Amino acid sequence: MIFRALLLVVTWCAGLAPNPGAAQVGKVHPSEKTRYVDPVTRRTVTVLTTDPSGSAKPYQTHTTWTADGQWIIFRSNRGGEGPQAFLVHEGTGEIIQVTQGPASGTGSLNLARKTMKLYVMRGGPVRGADSPAPPAPRQLVEIDLQPLIADARARTPRAPAAYERVVATLPAELRDSGGFALDADETKAYWGVAWGPLPPRPARAADPVAQGPAAGARRQIDDANTNPAEAREAARLRFAEAGRGPGGIRSIDLQTGALATVIDVDLRMGHVQTNPWVPGEIIYCHETTGDAPQRMWTVRSDGSDHRPLYVETPDEWVTHETVSGRDEVMFNLMGHLPYLRERPTGVAVINLRTRAMKLLGQTEEDMGQGRLGGFWHCNGSPDGRWAVADTFKGNVYLIRRDTGEQVLLTTDHKMRPDHTHPIFSPDGRRVLIQSGRRSDGKSLDLMTVEVPVLP
Repeated sequence: MIFRALLLVVTWCAGLAPNPGAAQVGKVHPSEKTRYVDPVTRRTVTVLTTDPSGSAKPYQTHTTWTADGQWIIFRSNRGGEGPQAFLVHEGTGEIIQVTQGPASGTGSLNLARKTMKLYVMRGGPVRGADSPAPPAPRQLVEIDLQPLIADARARTPRAPAAYERVVATLPAELRDSGGFALDADETKAYWGVAWGPLPPRPARAADPVAQGPAAGARRQIDDANTNPAEAREAARLRFAEAGRGPGGIRSIDLQTGALATVIDVDLRMGHVQTNPWVPGEIIYCHETTGDAPQRMWTVRSDGSDHRPLYVETPDEWVTHETVSGRDEVMFNLMGHLPYLRERPTGVAVINLRTRAMKLLGQTEEDMGQGRLGGFWHCNGSPDGRWAVADTFKGNVYLIRRDTGEQVLLTTDHKMRPDHTHPIFSPDGRRVLIQSGRRSDGKSLDLMTVEVPVLP
């Protein structure tokens, strides 16, 4: 009888055990939050993540804070099953896991700006998987973060399906190219795609939190792109090979899942983003892993007004465009090679309506061995007062837009295993970066720095 009673208790307890399939979504990790004082600028840097598996933020083209302004989305390999989406609370440092499974698509995480929703891709071929089974269908999934956060904090997370809604199952003949972005009115997503046989390409940059032999691909591309000994024509041929298409953009109705063609182009689609202030306005780039003959493009959601955004010359290297205001896009005219410095370079803005372009500033850097530095990635504050830009040495500067004054904000962030990709908080009071400083470039941590108050 005693054995039978014990067996019943064990069986009853097993029934209360969490579903193994739901064991990770809603898991709460303790705060990793710490601070240090930058030895050069004497500014306090808040470190939000320190796990050695690494923490990578979304690209600076995409929303990074939840609609309530409290949580930052990022991807990490904390669970050891490949990169997953996590949230970190800026105030408490709590970390909550949001996705799980090898088919989670974390390369393009899209937070809604009006609601506590996250949109991710799931399914399709899993990189590095050996299974002979066919891949799961590619799907766009909506995750309701409000109940997930509440349940996680109460330590009562449910199965992932309780928080998810499948928006659309996507055509198998299309593959991701350039990520996806939400329309300003959040009725549609715009998905960068490719199809047909994959053209041969040079080494591609690895996900900085992924594992495996491709981990050094980011450095390999950076080294090639900053080599002053490479002839211009050789570089152009390399970029032409990497930038071969075809590519396109598809719209996905977030309520019905209906798919429609926005545009098809004869180039590799890259960096699909939207204007957060203007519904139906899309910006994308010709992705070449470096210089492109014409980098930046814009198009309306119905395929109209398709045009180059800034018509560049053969000796300009345009990159890292991001919408920085209702009527403008900020980008970099690179100055890291000697021939590029024969023309004006630096952080620039172009008006989407008038097409007027203005340079905001450049910095000088001696990288040694004949290499130059300068600004690399940029972003604008929501109030239009500041630009922020990182440099090849991993320093982060603010540029005061009314005067052109440059303010060194924080230093020595390594730019490996990936770049800092600075972005302003929604209230414009902080700059968020991903930094290799603590690990000497082996993994990334999320860090914030306060923006000085303008006089």
